[in-house]
This record gives sequence, C-alpha cells and structure tokens, in this order.
Amino acid sequence: MNWANRITLGRFALTVLFVVALNSSWQYARTAALVIFLIAGLTDFIDGEIARRYGLITNFGKLMDPLVDKIMVAAAFISLVPLKAVPAWAATAVVARDFLITGLRLMASAKGRILPSESLGKQKTSWQIVTIIFFLALLSIAELRHANETSTWWLRAWTEAGPILVWITVALTIYSGFLYAWRHRELISPDQ
Repeated sequence: MNWANRITLGRFALTVLFVVALNSSWQYARTAALVIFLIAGLTDFIDGEIARRYGLITNFGKLMDPLVDKIMVAAAFISLVPLKAVPAWAATAVVARDFLITGLRLMASAKGRILPSESLGKQKTSWQIVTIIFFLALLSIAELRHANETSTWWLRAWTEAGPILVWITVALTIYSGFLYAWRHRELISPDQ
C-alpha cells in the first residue's frame, strides 16, 4: 500500500476520533474535534498531492479517497445534529445526496463508465466544509471562553449566520445532486 492510500486510511481513523471527541463530555472535547477535523481535511489535500505528484494513483485510492471524504462530511453533519447546530433534515439531505450520487457512480461503473466529479460538486463540498468548520469553531470558542467570559457574540453568530450557512449548503447540495443525476439520467432510465 502506497503512502497516499495510507494517508486516506489515516483520514478514516481521524474521522472516528473526530466523532468520539465531538460526542464526548470531557473538557475541551469540542476544541479537540475542531483540530482533528482540520487535520483530517489537510490529509485530504496531502494524499491527493502525493498521488498526483508521484504517480501513485490506484484503483483503491480512486474508490476510497472520495468515499472517506463522504464519510467524514456525513459523520460531521450527523454529529452536529444533537448539538443543535444542524437540523436533522439538513443532515439527512446531505447524506442522502451523497448516497444517491455514489449509487449512480456504481451503476456507471457496472457499465464500464467513470463519472468524474464536477465543479458544482466541488463547490458543494467546499460549502459543506465551511459550514462544519463554522459550527465547530463556535463550539470551540464557547468551550474555551465559557468559564472566563460572559460575552455571547458567538451565540448570535450561531443563531443568525448558522441557519443561513445551513440553507446555502443544503440548497447547493440538492441542486448539484439533481443536476448531476439529470446529466447522467440515461443510467437510471427504466429501459436500461
């Protein structure tokens, strides 16, 4: 197994640690979750760079890298639901879209086709990550300042900017998924 693939598997392990930290009640757990998520995001950039630069692109990497990315984002959205950061309907929309697009790609693969990512899908992912980091950062700030400060500016950001980010992210998630499915509708045609 090459280094790019090892880093991808490491990101999966970091995702597990992230979920444990975010759902823990120990002191500074939210801050640890933020740091772990940021490190995991950095590994996504690093493994892709290593694979491209050194010609280490493998079938394992083509499958596992985007799959681990989807697991990481889904785990974050699902873990933010009980913390009242993301409504359950929004997390469901994000996870369902990724399942549907993964299913579409599997159908294409069975027919010998590869469906590449599109720029709108990459923008969707960027908005998802920004939304996750926004809430994780506010959770961390609240955790670090809670004992020392009574200022609640972060709470205003949570209640005012948070829902806007969630709506933008979900709208882009659904829109990009619909367009992607529409472009490849021949794969899901009942005649196929």
